[in-house]
Amino acid sequence: MATTMATWVLVVAASVWSETEISQFRGPAGDGHIPAATGLPTSWSETSNVVWKGAIPGRGWSSPVIGDGMIWLTTAIEEPATEEQLALAQKTKLASNPLAKQMSVVGAVTLRAIAIDLATGSVKQNLELFRVAGPDPVHSLNSFASPSPILDDGRLYCHFGTFGTAAIDTATNKILWKKVLPTEHSVGPGSTPVLYENRLIVPCDGTEAQSIVALDVDTGEIAWSTKRPPMQGTTGDLHKAFSTPLIIRVGSRDQAVVVGAQWVVAYEPLSGKEIWRFRHGEGFSNVPRPVFGNGLLYICTGYMQPHLVAIRPDGKGDVTETHTVWRFKKSVPAMPSPVLVDDALYFVSDQGVATCLDALTGEQRWQRRIEGNFSASLLFADGKIFASNREGATKVIGPGREYNEIGIGTLEGAIMASPVAVTGALFLRTPTHLYRIGTGNK
Repeated sequence: MATTMATWVLVVAASVWSETEISQFRGPAGDGHIPAATGLPTSWSETSNVVWKGAIPGRGWSSPVIGDGMIWLTTAIEEPATEEQLALAQKTKLASNPLAKQMSVVGAVTLRAIAIDLATGSVKQNLELFRVAGPDPVHSLNSFASPSPILDDGRLYCHFGTFGTAAIDTATNKILWKKVLPTEHSVGPGSTPVLYENRLIVPCDGTEAQSIVALDVDTGEIAWSTKRPPMQGTTGDLHKAFSTPLIIRVGSRDQAVVVGAQWVVAYEPLSGKEIWRFRHGEGFSNVPRPVFGNGLLYICTGYMQPHLVAIRPDGKGDVTETHTVWRFKKSVPAMPSPVLVDDALYFVSDQGVATCLDALTGEQRWQRRIEGNFSASLLFADGKIFASNREGATKVIGPGREYNEIGIGTLEGAIMASPVAVTGALFLRTPTHLYRIGTGNK
């Protein structure tokens, strides 16, 4: 029933992609490019170039998807924990967590899908999908609704990690199915699934077990499940990951590439059979989505010392010793995803160091500290790179061999969710609102 996502991802359909449709995290091909979005502003504030500012109930860091005149995103309505619940969490769920002081405990959470009118910013639907009593805590930089939804063929797929996955008919708002894939996230959910034909491919890289699972999009039942490669060490927190898969085509074969702790692996999307594996090091809690171009796959290796590695994805079996093209180690992001523009790879570290590399050789072209701390992934649209930080500012950067800051936009509130755009409009999510940014005041 679902359309063949890989067809338009891997051929040329991005050039004819609708000017008002965004189906998945990081745009039509999942690589941070939105080719159809033109006429975007280069500066804005709370009082300029805001077409509308719509309040969003609850809290979440999922990026919006757009179709049929509606913007869909997920959110979480949190209920405060009682003193008894806080005390119990300290004794059980947080007792052995090394990040206990940075964790948020709630009494219950309602996980929802929100539909917002594209033209006006008004909330048209607010659908409860799951209610979880006493959920496992999440990190203060995370939320209960961080994975982004997927919009395809009249369906919305919403994923909340271990708390549940659901499919919705967007015409009737009927919940078609629900599925729970238990995963010990340790710090909350983060991975967004990817859709391929009739498979919803979901990373389940937890602290206790690591696997990739594909759900049948019509039923929600498990179509295949594949264990990840063996992990070194016995510390479960060093085995978890939160990256989003990327569908690529190598030769005549499609691959679902999933970065995890210690390994990145390519799978056959329909069967789950492993094609190749590459041991990238000791990194874990991987967040950035990989990017692909010029025949190379680019991955970030995760905490504690992130590297950026260029890999040839045309091998079989363990290609660790044979398919490394280059490796870069300076100011690589642990959270924001990079973007590839022609022969240049651009990225910004969590601490705000922006870098441009020659994508074929890994040679540094420029590096520049820009203000703020970053979690959102980079967006390339209208010939510009948009980099949003947790202080509410977005740097607008022109691609090139030298750093070229074109403009800056500022809003009230952190920007953790990655931005999206359609023709004439940029959409930015803060903890409390969704903004439509465009030319001219409302």
